[in-house]
Amino acid sequence: MQPTIPTPTPSPAQPPASTTPKTLQTPFWPRPSVRATTMVVAFTAIMLIVNSVAAAFGNPVTALLIGPALGVLTLWLYAATVRRLEKRSVTELARPNAARRVLIGTLGGLTLSCVAIGIIAAAGGYQIIGWGSLTGALTIVGMMCTVAVAEEVLFRGVIFPLVQQRWGTWIALAASSLLFGLIHLVNPGATLWGALAIAVEAGLMLGAAYVATGSLWLPIGLHLGWNITTAGIFGTVVSGGDAQEALVQAVTHGPIWLTGGSFGPEGSLISVAACSVVTVILLVSAHRNGRITARPRRR
Repeated sequence: MQPTIPTPTPSPAQPPASTTPKTLQTPFWPRPSVRATTMVVAFTAIMLIVNSVAAAFGNPVTALLIGPALGVLTLWLYAATVRRLEKRSVTELARPNAARRVLIGTLGGLTLSCVAIGIIAAAGGYQIIGWGSLTGALTIVGMMCTVAVAEEVLFRGVIFPLVQQRWGTWIALAASSLLFGLIHLVNPGATLWGALAIAVEAGLMLGAAYVATGSLWLPIGLHLGWNITTAGIFGTVVSGGDAQEALVQAVTHGPIWLTGGSFGPEGSLISVAACSVVTVILLVSAHRNGRITARPRRR
């Protein structure tokens, strides 16, 4: 007797494959141009807002409480934005050596300011005429905590790396420094020469500090120390801004190349020379440690 072989049940007909190609949806946020634009616009707005708030501080208690708090908030927003948009760890704000670098930077900025003002005074361009206000000096300390952090986050944390990734370290230094100088043209006593001077002395030096360490802490400290000493202790105008009460009352007189004129000592060739020496030292260190990157080759 022959075994009965079951007849396979025919499977239901499969629908014909669609000949229409599927459209690939490119995610919005991962686009590099969108991320870059978002970062620049957002932190430019943050810098302008917090700097405006800082300028309104009227007493040392408010300044010393709110100023550092705004600085911390700015750093937190920066770190959160980098993690969200760039999907990476924020190594430039790494905690190891953070306090040490801020302290070294602050002392370095203080020393540079003392050297520059000292030479200007020795040449007859700066003179103390009396004691000023301790409360005014403390208010400046709080205000500069906000200013230093906000400006370093924008120019060294956001703009510099974006340019460096595309065109290399040298162009990033030049571009971020030039933008740093130009933004100070909005200050009441700003001059074109002053903007150029601060681009060279401060923009390049702070950018070099970032390159040499790969960290924002050293440039924040340098920026903070210079501003506190120049405005809060020596009582001079910073970057053409409004005059503030300081620890001493002082006057400047003499040629613009010596005193910086209405822009303040940052417009002085003395300051440009002093800060340029530090810039060279930092860039030499960065080069020796392999931190200078060339412009990527296009394929």
